[in-house]
Amino acid sequence: MNHKVLDKNSQGEATNLFTSVFTLSEGEKEGRLIGNLVSKLSSGIDNQEIICFGAYEGESIIGSIFLTRLRFNEAIRVYMLAPVAVKKEHQRMGIGQALINFGLNELKNRSVSVAITYGDPSYYSKVGFQALSENVIQAPLKLLMPEGWLGQSLTEEPIPTIKERPTCVEAFNDPAYW
Repeated sequence: MNHKVLDKNSQGEATNLFTSVFTLSEGEKEGRLIGNLVSKLSSGIDNQEIICFGAYEGESIIGSIFLTRLRFNEAIRVYMLAPVAVKKEHQRMGIGQALINFGLNELKNRSVSVAITYGDPSYYSKVGFQALSENVIQAPLKLLMPEGWLGQSLTEEPIPTIKERPTCVEAFNDPAYW
């Protein structure tokens, strides 16, 4: 397995992967919702505000993650890890965790201070994420499941408290994802 930085040319491949993974695990409606999100995110990949990595077996994509910038007035670099998908037949083999760790290391190399995600605490705790109070860092929009708001410091320092609500990339600026 190898990891690659994906670009806008990977839009179809990424959209198909996420649509199929989320349809199988969460149903057709969620598959369409996440597929649409990934299509929008993919069309805006710039390797700065929107970063995408893929895990490949030969020439076939078997997993992918997106990292998107959260913007604050403060001079701090915070990225959100979401969404994440691994093909069903490759799940429970450590591929998702390896891909997430690869992405987190890339963020560290880019001097990013904090990584945040919004998902299943039992899964993301395996790669270092912990519950994050919105008193420390707020989500860009109102959270439906606050227990899924998770973060980790990518430096030696603890996650700093930031007193403002961040802005997210346009694709995530929809209450349906929160």
